Amino acid sequence: MSRLNTLPLWVLIALAFAFSFAVRLIWVYQFDGIESVYHNGVFMINTNDGYYFAEGARDLLRGEAGIFSPTRTALAQLTALFAFVLPFSFETIIFYMPAVLGSLVVVPILLLGNHLNERGAAFIGALVASIGVSYYNRTMSGYYDTDMLNIVFPMLLVWSLALALQTKEAKYLLITGLEMVAYRWWYPQSYSLEFAFFGLVLLYVLVYERKNTYNYQLLAMMLVAMMGLPDVVRLVGVFVLFGLQRVETLKRHSVTLLGVALVLFFATGGLGPVWKQLQGYVFRASTASYEDEIILHFFSVMQTVREAGHIPFETFAVRISGHVATFVVSLLGYLLLVRKHPVMLLGLPLLGLGFLAYVGGLRFTIYAVPIAALGLGYGIVWCKEWFATRFAKERNVVLMGGALVVVATLGALYPNITHVINYRVPTVMNANEVAQLETLGESVGEEAYVVSWWDYGYPLRYYGKMRTLIDGGKHSGAVNFPVSFMLHADQTSAAAMARLEVEYTQMRYDIGQDNRTKPKDDRVLLPRSNLAWMMSEYGYEDANAFLDDLPHVALPPKNHEVYMYLPYRMMPIMQTVAQFSALDVMSGTSKRPPLFFMTSRFQDTKEALHLGGGVKLDKVRGIMHLGDQQVPLKRFIQTRYEAGALAYEAQNLHPDGALTLIFMEPYQTFLLVDEPMFASTFVQLFVLENPDQRFFTPVSLTPWAKIYKLNR
Repeated sequence: MSRLNTLPLWVLIALAFAFSFAVRLIWVYQFDGIESVYHNGVFMINTNDGYYFAEGARDLLRGEAGIFSPTRTALAQLTALFAFVLPFSFETIIFYMPAVLGSLVVVPILLLGNHLNERGAAFIGALVASIGVSYYNRTMSGYYDTDMLNIVFPMLLVWSLALALQTKEAKYLLITGLEMVAYRWWYPQSYSLEFAFFGLVLLYVLVYERKNTYNYQLLAMMLVAMMGLPDVVRLVGVFVLFGLQRVETLKRHSVTLLGVALVLFFATGGLGPVWKQLQGYVFRASTASYEDEIILHFFSVMQTVREAGHIPFETFAVRISGHVATFVVSLLGYLLLVRKHPVMLLGLPLLGLGFLAYVGGLRFTIYAVPIAALGLGYGIVWCKEWFATRFAKERNVVLMGGALVVVATLGALYPNITHVINYRVPTVMNANEVAQLETLGESVGEEAYVVSWWDYGYPLRYYGKMRTLIDGGKHSGAVNFPVSFMLHADQTSAAAMARLEVEYTQMRYDIGQDNRTKPKDDRVLLPRSNLAWMMSEYGYEDANAFLDDLPHVALPPKNHEVYMYLPYRMMPIMQTVAQFSALDVMSGTSKRPPLFFMTSRFQDTKEALHLGGGVKLDKVRGIMHLGDQQVPLKRFIQTRYEAGALAYEAQNLHPDGALTLIFMEPYQTFLLVDEPMFASTFVQLFVLENPDQRFFTPVSLTPWAKIYKLNR
């Protein structure tokens, strides 16, 4: 470790950065030459949400944007800037940006370690943090999302606050203010962490250094940077306050400046996010709503998101430190580090938010990674120093101590690198799907709507340049219900719902845009859901009755073309998708969703076909065994492609049967469905390519995805 102290800091940063970036090239090496993951000769990205920001960046470059394009987001703006000034293609930039920017996490770790005179621990921590399981997962090559800087910014804040509190140098007042403004610009949801850092600094000042005017300057700077105002205004405020704080005659009035900053903070709605949480969870204050609105109950998307669920302790530990053993060492090391350098208590907001993952979902583990890694690095160095002291009289103690550090560091890196090698995340779309969408987008206008599940909303808008009903940011139960209903209802009801939902979605958007130019009292209030709005206008008080009558209601005028996009990759999640419409929206009571059992793992014998999970077909009797339950099979269907067209053979077995077994030969997949699911729009249009010509016309039919146009 002593040799590290002789190297310039920039060399350590360069080495750690190079290591982090090189590990992120493993995915590139693994997928090199696989044509399906390339578009325009470049790898495609591997996160759905990335297409949201890519759409905004692309539209900024072309000078025009769709109605849902996020051109004002920081990532879109930064990407557009990079694409404008750098000699690389747009696709290359969005693919490699996460690997480059995500690797910057090593910078604040090493800067902090250099200040604490703990370079060795910081270097180890930088190596481990840069490829920590959850951090790597969200900053790997192709993971184009805000996560690429979401940990870099708060780690920079830990560094600047530590140096501000310990050095009392004026420059760290400005640096802290600028970091907080930049962090909010990059990630508007950063408020909770900012507030936690402010609370820690305030507690420190009140307990230890109430008489130091510098601390009040720091608190004032943080408040100004946290005000509920636009980024540009807060940026100007930071510079103005810094200028005032440099005036000698005003330094004696730091408490007064803090008071003014506090007033501005409250006056500009600085506590707005906290107040909204209190309104929603404590006071449950009512909000303005549509007169006589029918209250409906929908299935929450959070009930199906794995990232929001409880996780086992082992998973929790692995995602933070790579292994349970290294996780334990990380915590012990952090405690030792805090004992030696109390200023490292500033790591608690990140560590605490990461630990929230144990009860709140695995996505939060990413926040704890750098602090835990720094603790791990210090733990290893502490063991080396203990070893050197304990065996000071032994020969080669220095060499053995160095070997201990190297072995321990490699041992800490090993499970993380193993994870990287095995974590072969595919691209969101394959080349054939993209070509299909681009062809469709070229033939239809940007005012057309495409209906699909929310997972594909952003890619559909990016490649197809059409409007969507739901996407990665708009997928509440209220908006998911109609799409889920369309996929699982019969074609008559699905077609009616598709027309209604598209037109009401567009009307909601138009009214929302018009409301922006009106005084608050003149704005039009709308029901919370389109379904409630439809029921109100059609004179229904019971949603179930309205849904039953859909085939007979008079539809609104056709103002937008509507297409349905049904990809094969949607099939594994169809049972989950069904949950959003398998409920009584009047009471919120869940119904039994239609059966949709899919498997590619099966064993065919002379007497039975074993599909796994306790499901098998008695081939002699034509009876399906579902665990202990026996159900007659109504029909067996086998699909295949002949000369590029889908063909299938159907064998009727039991007229009174309740199930249909479909063997999709091109995919080597069996599909078991009940009668409602067999009649569903998804099965009829995707699996069997059997559209009701009154409602749907085929546009593009491939094994990867089927696209239909709504006729009515």
